[in-house]
Amino acid sequence: MQIDALVAVDVREAARRLSISPRTLAALIARKEIKSRKIGRRRIIPVVALEQFLRRDHATRRAAAKT
Repeated sequence: MQIDALVAVDVREAARRLSISPRTLAALIARKEIKSRKIGRRRIIPVVALEQFLRRDHATRRAAAKT
Protein backbone atom coordinates (compact mmCIF):
# COMPACT_ATOMS: atom_id res chain seq x y z
CA MET A 1 0.00 0.00 0.00
CA GLN A 2 1.25 3.46 -0.86
CA ILE A 3 1.62 5.83 2.04
CA ASP A 4 0.66 8.82 -0.11
CA ALA A 5 -2.45 7.20 -1.61
CA LEU A 6 -5.42 9.58 -1.57
CA VAL A 7 -8.35 8.54 0.58
CA ALA A 8 -10.64 11.32 -0.63
CA VAL A 9 -10.68 13.95 -3.37
CA ASP A 10 -12.44 17.26 -3.91
CA VAL A 11 -15.39 17.70 -6.26
CA ARG A 12 -13.29 18.93 -9.19
CA GLU A 13 -10.90 15.96 -8.99
CA ALA A 14 -13.73 13.45 -8.51
CA ALA A 15 -15.51 14.82 -11.58
CA ARG A 16 -12.27 14.60 -13.58
CA ARG A 17 -11.75 10.98 -12.52
CA LEU A 18 -15.30 10.09 -13.62
CA SER A 19 -15.03 12.16 -16.83
CA ILE A 20 -18.13 14.16 -15.94
CA SER A 21 -18.74 17.82 -15.13
CA PRO A 22 -18.65 19.07 -11.53
CA ARG A 23 -22.32 20.04 -11.97
CA THR A 24 -23.25 16.45 -12.92
CA LEU A 25 -21.28 15.19 -9.93
CA ALA A 26 -23.14 17.64 -7.67
CA ALA A 27 -26.44 16.25 -8.97
CA LEU A 28 -25.29 12.68 -8.24
CA ILE A 29 -24.31 13.72 -4.73
CA ALA A 30 -27.67 15.47 -4.21
CA ARG A 31 -29.48 12.28 -5.31
CA LYS A 32 -27.25 10.32 -2.89
CA GLU A 33 -25.85 8.18 -5.71
CA ILE A 34 -22.33 9.09 -4.60
CA LYS A 35 -21.43 9.48 -0.94
CA SER A 36 -19.62 12.61 0.12
CA ARG A 37 -18.71 14.48 3.24
CA LYS A 38 -18.68 18.17 3.96
CA ILE A 39 -15.80 19.54 6.01
CA GLY A 40 -16.26 23.21 6.68
CA ARG A 41 -17.13 24.78 3.33
CA ARG A 42 -15.39 22.04 1.38
CA ARG A 43 -17.00 18.85 0.05
CA ILE A 44 -14.85 15.74 -0.33
CA ILE A 45 -15.63 12.40 -1.91
CA PRO A 46 -14.00 9.19 -0.70
CA VAL A 47 -12.18 7.40 -3.53
CA VAL A 48 -13.96 4.23 -2.42
CA ALA A 49 -17.32 5.94 -3.11
CA LEU A 50 -16.21 6.66 -6.68
CA GLU A 51 -15.19 3.03 -7.16
CA GLN A 52 -18.52 1.80 -5.73
CA PHE A 53 -20.44 4.12 -8.05
CA LEU A 54 -18.58 2.80 -11.08
CA ARG A 55 -19.32 -0.82 -10.15
CA ARG A 56 -23.11 -0.30 -9.97
CA ASP A 57 -25.53 -0.41 -12.87
CA HIS A 58 -27.22 2.92 -13.57
CA ALA A 59 -30.44 3.41 -15.48
CA THR A 60 -30.31 6.21 -18.01
CA ARG A 61 -33.16 8.69 -18.30
CA ARG A 62 -34.05 7.37 -21.75
CA ALA A 63 -34.20 3.77 -20.54
CA ALA A 64 -36.29 4.81 -17.52
CA ALA A 65 -38.70 6.76 -19.75
CA LYS A 66 -39.33 3.74 -22.00
CA THR A 67 -40.48 1.51 -19.15
